[in-house]
Amino acid sequence: MSSAFLNGQAASADDLRALALTNYGHFSSMQVRGRAVQGLDLHLRRLQNATRELFDAELAAGRILAELRNALEAGGAEDCSLRLTVFARGFDYRHPDGSFVPDLLVSLSPPAPSAKPPLKAKSYPFVRPLPHIKHVGTFPLFHYRRLALRDGFDDALFVAADGSIAEGSIWNIGFWDGERVVWPQAPALRGVTEQLLQAGLEQLGVAQLRRPVGLAEAGGFRAAFAANASGVQPVLGIDGLALAQDQALMERLAAALAQQPWQPV
Repeated sequence: MSSAFLNGQAASADDLRALALTNYGHFSSMQVRGRAVQGLDLHLRRLQNATRELFDAELAAGRILAELRNALEAGGAEDCSLRLTVFARGFDYRHPDGSFVPDLLVSLSPPAPSAKPPLKAKSYPFVRPLPHIKHVGTFPLFHYRRLALRDGFDDALFVAADGSIAEGSIWNIGFWDGERVVWPQAPALRGVTEQLLQAGLEQLGVAQLRRPVGLAEAGGFRAAFAANASGVQPVLGIDGLALAQDQALMERLAAALAQQPWQPV
């Protein structure tokens, strides 16, 4: 299963030309199960805020939900990976000022597997431009990930100029010190799954701390994990540092996610 719908209709190559050539927009990715999504309200808020910032336009939650429902119905999908991309065919990079009518592209693909393997990350000095927006400027993310794979790692971890850990290529990172989860604070996209985990851990009474974490500090933690829309996985190494896989931590994180309701689309 792989399909795409633009503003409620099956998307053609002509429909996507503006997005491919201009590459200006933003998106949110989510897992759908039984036509429901965890953190759907957070995805809606992310899409609305970014549309306001990038296009000076409002994007009604009702329109987003209608596009999601239409795509799921047309694609016959109950369970899937879904990405909603917001761009504007009327956007002109030569005259980018002003407001633009947003176009909504919904793409469906097979659901992500429930189990994710551990990963080892290689660090790179990099911070995404406009890191608070999940924008379509993904070239550096995939480039650094490619370099990491070439060097025998599984993914890239980005570090700010002051040495503080920011985020992975397409994931957030958290650390476990044996008593609490520590969330590194540096310029980064605060992911929906990260927010769901934080809410669930709070409900379970697990202590958490948000603070800058230097790359040099990573060896002082008992374990680490990566989180994004496709799930949570252990981080077993950063550069030459080995980290233990803490099964009890992964069970806590799974329980925290399980606390969060699946919201019908």
